[in-house]
Formats: sequence, structure tokens, C-alpha cells
Amino acid sequence: MRSCSLAARCVSGAMALLSLPACNGLFENLYDEPAAVDSGFEVVDPAKHTGRIRIDATSYTDWNYVDLRNRKITTLPVEAEAPASWDFAVHRYDAKTNGGAVAETGSGDFETLALPADGYVEDEWTTDRITVDMSHMMDGYLVYADSYCNAELSKWLDVDTSTMPPVYTASKRIYALRLQDGTAAALRLTGYMDDAGVKGMLTIDYLYPIEP
Repeated sequence: MRSCSLAARCVSGAMALLSLPACNGLFENLYDEPAAVDSGFEVVDPAKHTGRIRIDATSYTDWNYVDLRNRKITTLPVEAEAPASWDFAVHRYDAKTNGGAVAETGSGDFETLALPADGYVEDEWTTDRITVDMSHMMDGYLVYADSYCNAELSKWLDVDTSTMPPVYTASKRIYALRLQDGTAAALRLTGYMDDAGVKGMLTIDYLYPIEP
């Protein structure tokens, strides 16, 4: 199993902060007080295998591991070993898979979804993507954890930091996830904040398992 070891890897200079990769947790709403939220699964249509996942991903120091088969979410520190069973995980808006691969589809609707035949992207090991400490932002650097990250799935939300405050743009696309056991799932990020505007409160619609 993959695990993330915390590392104090810093990028210095104000320009580095403005050119952070799209896979970053980023630095919006630093002083928001996260609201309470019940993370978990909601079944939408058992016959169609669709549902909804709500995740409190406000913490910069945790990964939220999602087990689709058992409908379970396990939240662990970034330096902790991953749980025994999981399919994908989110850290803020970053994402990674458990030995899987992801492809962006051209669809935003599960009813018309066709899984891509190719173009699937595997996770890559990163040292400057997973932000875990924002406290030094005004000094010109951030602190990162060494971790795998799936750049394709992380495209579900673009955070443009060229202006302040950052501009958030959800892709509204469905992402096909090939799992390690040979099955498939489809994920769509439908929300990234709560009613109070606190960022990092994720709502993910899913289709699993996908019928052949």
C-alpha cells in the first residue's frame, strides 16, 4: 500500500506561490472556520448503482480514503499508512488512486456516459503538490508532503491563483476510474464548499460498479 511521508519541502519566492501546479491544495480561505459536516455515503439510486459522497476535506494534513465497495471513508494524517481497503483518496482538491488509473470523459451525465477506451492516467509521485502547512505563505514558501497524486482526477476543480481571491472552476466532467481489481467507477465533483462558503467541503457523485 502507498503511504505519504511528511517532508518539509519548500518553494521560496512570491512568484513560486503564484505558479503552483493545478494539483495543489492551495491557499484560499486560510482563516475560515470549518463547519461540521457528516462525511459519508448517500445512496441515490440502488438500481442504477449511483450515489453521493460527502467529505470534509478542509484539513491540509489529512487524506480521506474512499472505499467504494464497502461505502466507507477513512481519514488519516498524510504521514500515516493507507488503510487496507480503498479505491481513491482526496486531500483538499488533490486526488490519488490505489493502483488505479483515471480518464476524463466528455460527459457530465451518468445516463449518457461512455467509458473511454484509452487515455487513462496513473498516479505520479510528487514532492511539491500536496500542501500540508500554509503558515509560511506570507514568508514566500509552503510546506509539502511527499505523496502520489493523480493529475487527471485532480482536474475536476481548477483553482486560478493569478488573481486574489482565487477563481474556482469545476470541470463538471465525469472521470472514469479503473480500479486495481479490474472493475470501474465514475466520479463527478459537484460541490467544493458548504452553504457558508467554506472551501474543502466536497460533494462527489459516483456510479459504481459500472455494468459491462
